[in-house]
Amino acid sequence: MIHIRMMTLDDYDAVIALMNMTPGISIRDADSREATARYLARNPGMSFVAQTDSGLCACVMCGHDGRRGYLQHLLVLPDYRGQNIANRLVQRCLSALETLGIEKCHLDVLKTNHPAAEFWQHQGWKLRTDIDRYSFTRPGKDNA
Repeated sequence: MIHIRMMTLDDYDAVIALMNMTPGISIRDADSREATARYLARNPGMSFVAQTDSGLCACVMCGHDGRRGYLQHLLVLPDYRGQNIANRLVQRCLSALETLGIEKCHLDVLKTNHPAAEFWQHQGWKLRTDIDRYSFTRPGKDNA
């Protein structure tokens, strides 16, 4: 049986292990334990994991800036795909955002992660072609 619950910092090592096992997921310095602790504290009750008797099989991180929501690191281990776990995780996030009055949510997908792009499009998410994302990283912090 799969149980979905809120992510806590105690899940950090298991979540990083999931990320390391999943192609298309990029782990950066911003995914450190300290940064994750800040993220979870700033966005309480918004990130979730799916747990089986043998450990975590899926996760998603969700946050907001007060106006828009953001999903990050949605992943489900291959043996557990096709069981509606990803949809259940996303719905938990969207519901949490909605309780705060946030009705629009964004996410980023690496251009090389074609399975993720296909998943999101199949779920009704729209690929934005009207904007370009620009990022700034402090010099010497290329993996931030």
